[in-house]
Amino acid sequence: MTRRLIACGLVLTAFAAVTACGTRTPDNASQTLPTSTSPSSPAPASSTAPAGNSGAAAPAVKRCDSAALKGEVAPTDAGAGNRYGKFVVTNSGTIPCTLNGYSGFQLENASGAVPTKLERKADPGPAAMTLAPGGKASANLHWGVVPSGNEPVEGPCQPEASKAAAIPPDETAPLTVPWTLGPVCSGGRIEISAFYAS
Repeated sequence: MTRRLIACGLVLTAFAAVTACGTRTPDNASQTLPTSTSPSSPAPASSTAPAGNSGAAAPAVKRCDSAALKGEVAPTDAGAGNRYGKFVVTNSGTIPCTLNGYSGFQLENASGAVPTKLERKADPGPAAMTLAPGGKASANLHWGVVPSGNEPVEGPCQPEASKAAAIPPDETAPLTVPWTLGPVCSGGRIEISAFYAS
């Protein structure tokens, strides 16, 4: 009986040794063996840097903020109770800046905020651009001058604005632009596009 147990132990030990020496089984079929680099063969050089690059990263161009931009609103068309214009910004700084997206736009007068309901239009939509010093970008504006709802039909439909606080995309501080285009009806509803190069 003892000889039979010893013989069985030797057979099991031999089977375990064969399995441990690299017999592929479903449990280790997806494993990969580590590779070693021969001391005589140097590692290949990295090819991620372009030729002639010294490794220095190009300086990032900052976003256009209210300190760098000068703005104005210019009328473009009118008819059948509709008014159209452009909100134009100019990079008044000395370095390029980036612009991408929609402006905030709040009508105001000497008493404070005037009702404004800004609605974003998809055409043209946001597109990243870099404004060189003196470069311009525009956003299209559309509003109505026909009273709606409970707005008075005699006199202005809404309080008349004298300026607008416009916040550049992804910024928090507004720039002030004059508004000389009369009252905006429908509760101050203004449609605005994203900025595009102009």
